[in-house]
This record gives sequence, C-alpha cells and structure tokens, in this order.
Amino acid sequence: MPISVAFLGLGAIGAPMAAHLARAGHLLTIWNRTTARATGSAAAAAGARVATSAADAVRDAEIVITCLPESSDVAELLAAADHALLKALRPGMLLVDCTSGDPDTSRRIASDLAAIGVGFIDAPVSGGVAGAEAGTLTVMVGGPADALERARPVLESFAGKIVHCGALGAGHALKAVNNALLALHLWSTAEGLVAAMKAGVAPQVALDVINASSGRSNASMNLFPERVLTGAFPRTFRLALLAKDAGIAASLARAQKSASPTLQLAADLMRIAHLELGDEVDHVEAVTLVERWAGVELRS
Repeated sequence: MPISVAFLGLGAIGAPMAAHLARAGHLLTIWNRTTARATGSAAAAAGARVATSAADAVRDAEIVITCLPESSDVAELLAAADHALLKALRPGMLLVDCTSGDPDTSRRIASDLAAIGVGFIDAPVSGGVAGAEAGTLTVMVGGPADALERARPVLESFAGKIVHCGALGAGHALKAVNNALLALHLWSTAEGLVAAMKAGVAPQVALDVINASSGRSNASMNLFPERVLTGAFPRTFRLALLAKDAGIAASLARAQKSASPTLQLAADLMRIAHLELGDEVDHVEAVTLVERWAGVELRS
C-alpha cells in the first residue's frame, strides 16, 4: 500500500533515493534548502509534490526521511524557527534519518522526538551515488525493531540490503566505521602503489596482482582502476564527508576506550587531506595528496 512520505534533503544520494520512492508509488513530498534542486528533480518529474518548507513537507506524512550532510544539520533543521519543523511533527509519525551521522546526536534527537510522540531510527546508507541510482543501497538501521518493520516498505524502494544493526545509534556507528575503513583502504593502496611504482612496477600491473591476491579491497578493485589510473574523479562523495565520518569512528572508539591507532590515523589523514584539498573535491582525490608527497602520479 502507498505510504505518505516526506523526504528532506536532495543531495547526490538523496535525490535518486527520493526518485525511487516516487516511482514506487508512495505519496511523496520533497523538500530541499535549494528549491530549484527539488523542482528540477527526478522525484518531482515522477509526481512528488515539492513543498515550500520543511514544515509543509511533513504535514501529511506518516514517515519523514532526512538525508542531510551530518547529524548537526538534522538537529538544526528540527530546531530552526523559520522551518517550524519540530512543531509540524505529529504524534505517531516516524522519522528515518538516512544522514551519515553520529550516534550521540542521533540519540539526543530521538529523545527530543519521543517527548512529542514521534519515533526515530537512524538508517544511514552505503553504496554511493551508483547504488542510490540503481536502488541497491545497503541500509544500516539502529533503533526499535518494530519501527524498522514499519519503515521497511519505504526503505525497500531504494535498498538492496537492510540490516538491523542494534539499538539507536548503531546504524550511524557502523556507517562511520565502514567509511573509516574506506579511508584506510584508499590511503594505504595509494601508498603501496606509489612504493611499487618507485620500485619499477607499473600501477596497472601492481593492481592486477593485488586484485588477484590478499591485499585487494573495493578501493583497489574499483576506485583505483576506474578513477585514479584514468584521472577521472567524478564528484560522488565529498572528501569533507569522508573526513567527517572517519572522525566519528575515531571519536566512537575513544569513547569506548578501545585501542584504535589505525582509526585515529584514518581520521587524522582524512582531516589533513580535506584541509589541503578543500571542501568540494571527491573522496578518492585524497590519493592525489599521497602522490604529491611522493612526487609521482599514478595515472596510466
């Protein structure tokens, strides 16, 4: 049965997610800070109503999905007087936060929403723009199992895999750890290829061997052949956001008093790369800083 859904935040991943919801036949209303992005979206073309404000978007919704850069954006949107979102939410609604956020802020948001009778689950996604466009995202859910089951028909519109990770905040914790590992794979593969290149091994030859051996990763198998060796760096996921996620993973490990030198290193390296390369570069472009330091390029 169609479900009334409000989708807030039409970024690179949010926009195709919303389009899948509209095509699946859900009663969708969309909102974005930049109105033109909403009116020109595939979701609008598929029949979604474009709201004039976040409060307008949620007025008839059963489920509200947020997909913003970070948890602080969700908290600020809820609190902002000009959007009046918190006052527009009604008891019985469920907010599904697909932001790549942090567990502590998610739990605070959940507590604030519970006080007015609104449910909350954190449901960050993995799979990038390609997965969002294909409708094959992995959704990592933290929160009550019954809330997940209520949201499942909506999530299935854009997900290939839905995993209940645990209590509130567990989805955001796991997403941060996953992205910290992505950061480590990117950086360590770049260092390894640079070292091999300086020893006389062509990067493509090195990747052919690594990808048939135990050192392979998604970075070596996909990101390096498709982007680094070709010099094509499509803007699919900003380095600034990867640095944020690695920082969340490092903070989480410190809070748990867990020995985590490599997670801390990943956060430091991504922060340095972000500061050096700027806000708008893609996450894979962190590799160019390794190249700069080594004085070589891995392009074929």
